[in-house]
Amino acid sequence: MLVDSQYIEIHNTYTQAQAQEIVQNTNQYSQRASLDPKVNSNLTAEYLKNRDVFNTFNMENASRIEVEKFIQKLDSIKSHVSSQRCARSIRIALESAGAVIGAHPIAASDWGDTLMKLGYKHIQPEFDRPQEGDIYIIHRTSKHVYGHIAGFTGSEWVSDFKQKSYDVYKDDGVQYEYYRLAL
Repeated sequence: MLVDSQYIEIHNTYTQAQAQEIVQNTNQYSQRASLDPKVNSNLTAEYLKNRDVFNTFNMENASRIEVEKFIQKLDSIKSHVSSQRCARSIRIALESAGAVIGAHPIAASDWGDTLMKLGYKHIQPEFDRPQEGDIYIIHRTSKHVYGHIAGFTGSEWVSDFKQKSYDVYKDDGVQYEYYRLAL
């Protein structure tokens, strides 16, 4: 058991394999419950318990993300032009920095929840004062149906390419989400 400074029991710790097994079981509970309403009431408590274990596991891994490795990977995979694979590039950089990412969204605009599970927190945009490891997401637009995601290296914004600035979409009404690793 982990305990805080006041000796209050917080949660059990699990290995990655144990957490993945729990997630698989949770997905099975969810599927069975959706097929049989009678099963739903019996599985709800177990489902919630397992979901909380998985979320706890992700939060424990959040502190394992090494910003320097994230930045190094972004620098190594960036190009001078976009390959339209920004979400893939950010995912690879996060994984190389220690993030454990199971199922993940395809569209860049859908990565907010995944980032929060990895230990990032949603904050007000700070494009005038970005910190190493910050990530922003641009929501879908009529011209860009997948949105965009990029990380800050300390000197530049990088997605799958070296960006001239964070402002890569010139569409009207572009909406941003901004995330910073909670330490």
